[in-house]
Amino acid sequence: MSAGWLRRAAVTLLHEMIVREQFDNGLRLLTESMPDVRSVSFAAWLTRGSRHESATRSGISHFVEHMIFKGTPARSAEDIAQEIDSIGGQLDAFTAKECASYYVKVLDEHLPRAVAVLSDLLLHPKFDAGDIEREKKVVLEEIKMVEDTPDDLVHELFTQRFWSGHPLGRPILGVPDTVDDLDSATLHDYFGGAYTARNLVIAAAGNVDHAAVRDLVTDAFGAVPLDGEQIEVSAPTAVPGLVLHSKPLEQSHIVLGASGYPQQHDDRYVCYVLNVVLGGSMSSRLFQNIREKRGLAYAVSSGLVSYCDGGAATVYAGCDTAAVREVIDLVVAELQDLRDRPISADELQRTKDHLKGSLVLNLESTSSRMSHMARQEIYFGRQFTLDDTLQGVEKVTSDDVLRVARDLFPPGALAATVLGPVDKLGLSDDQLGLV
Repeated sequence: MSAGWLRRAAVTLLHEMIVREQFDNGLRLLTESMPDVRSVSFAAWLTRGSRHESATRSGISHFVEHMIFKGTPARSAEDIAQEIDSIGGQLDAFTAKECASYYVKVLDEHLPRAVAVLSDLLLHPKFDAGDIEREKKVVLEEIKMVEDTPDDLVHELFTQRFWSGHPLGRPILGVPDTVDDLDSATLHDYFGGAYTARNLVIAAAGNVDHAAVRDLVTDAFGAVPLDGEQIEVSAPTAVPGLVLHSKPLEQSHIVLGASGYPQQHDDRYVCYVLNVVLGGSMSSRLFQNIREKRGLAYAVSSGLVSYCDGGAATVYAGCDTAAVREVIDLVVAELQDLRDRPISADELQRTKDHLKGSLVLNLESTSSRMSHMARQEIYFGRQFTLDDTLQGVEKVTSDDVLRVARDLFPPGALAATVLGPVDKLGLSDDQLGLV
């Protein structure tokens, strides 16, 4: 197919340094010029992830990500590694619940070569039968690693129960049976339906010129198919309650959580503030009350996960098994306090300053700017400037935090998973009783 179809496009200057271009086949290109650096981070983002798989194909998105690096008709896996190493570049990928990303970071002068390699991988994977069988062993070992990493495993177990029966509840890696069933025909079928122009966002940040990147993308991605498989998604429904998983460990690991907001929710900035207050920093309530004042846990924190149509607010702690009951009681008490009492003006301002500082520092590299730009496009279809985000944080009030805490943590909302030697603890759903 000729690359000509890529040239008819709508170009939008989003603000001073970011340009968005949508080609007539649906492929989107975003660039951010950072003229004071010498590097470029370039990535192809796929708006498909593990939530878009069927149960019988669980793990196929992640497996395809692995296989794309196993070679093309023009390049072996070793050729790919040597070509990127020879220009001092970094090439990697990841698969998430709602997307996959293939990215490369190089000196600006080597961008054409990097784009040529990345586009070859994404357009011409071999899916060789021998490579597939070998890579199955690698992925099965990766699944075993999660089993042997308790703080990862407890989050996986929590998610599986919390969104039971929904694709968001299934592990990104898949399970041994579904991974073992994969073959070349199945991978080709999935790849052809998912890796299409309408599902791709190309993003580049660094010392780049938009017109030059457009020309590279036009030449390199001209053969991307236009359309593929249409996927219907449904919003997840949370399952509250307590689940115990017995495992002979030195510690017990706890995750508590409740339904959160989706990515586009108007109160997302309030959630960021609430999370930092609860357990998102060293001065947070959970860190100070559970670790510093009582010494009950080495690790304790809170977090937010947000998807296009749902999310979760969670708390994690790793502690001695004898302390599990007390830690759960303390977490529930902190959630209750956030619902019952407004946070002070000093705590609110300290939290805002921490959050704004973290946001600014996290966007100082080309790779973080590229990722931020791509995620904004995927979830919002537009770009929020850093000033927009900082203003959103600054507008949050104590009343906002109180209102959102009451919305997120009503009676009966909490779910909890405890992993470890927990058989004789006598835990029950009553301990999760927000009133």
